[in-house]
Amino acid sequence: MISQVLEALAAWIQGVISAMGYAGVGGLMAIESACIPLPSEVIMPFAGSLVPARFSLWGVGLAGAIGCVVGSIPAYYLGAHGGRALVLKYGRYILLSKEHLDWAETFFQRRGDVTVFVARLLPVVRTFIAFPAGVARMPMGKFIAYTFAGSLPWCLGLAWVGMKLGEHIDQLKPWFHRFDAVLVVVGLLAVAWFVRKQLKARRALS
Repeated sequence: MISQVLEALAAWIQGVISAMGYAGVGGLMAIESACIPLPSEVIMPFAGSLVPARFSLWGVGLAGAIGCVVGSIPAYYLGAHGGRALVLKYGRYILLSKEHLDWAETFFQRRGDVTVFVARLLPVVRTFIAFPAGVARMPMGKFIAYTFAGSLPWCLGLAWVGMKLGEHIDQLKPWFHRFDAVLVVVGLLAVAWFVRKQLKARRALS
């Protein structure tokens, strides 16, 4: 059942990129950066597999990074306007607490620029980083600059992997389903690590 859902999601991502080109890449990455866990690990490699037949590597990387910025802005403003109230009311359902909120605000006030840049280079965390940045009221100019700076190498790297895989598409076709399974396992492990870490933090604070 899960594998069928994931296959359908991957097929939808491929269909959007095939139909919309660079705009599809940017739009999908915008969704991923708006605190919606749409896997960039599927979006960017597929786009990269279409280099050079349809896209350029730098074009795909820039489209993805711009999409990350566009999607991050609504998440930023959600955090900036009403973010604290949302966390206090619903945060426990996503493993966030008042203590986490206080920590995020203090941390971003001191070195928010570095936090956003580094987080954009990390799986899982990159999807949600805009919200605490907004809660902490990180200056918008810095937020956009560091979001773009961190997103570009991430998008370029994944697109490059897809481009290299695309060069050997005929040989790799029999392995595609196994490769998808590996990506799913890695993603689930990353989510499990994040949940375990947050649960341990909550127990330590209680």
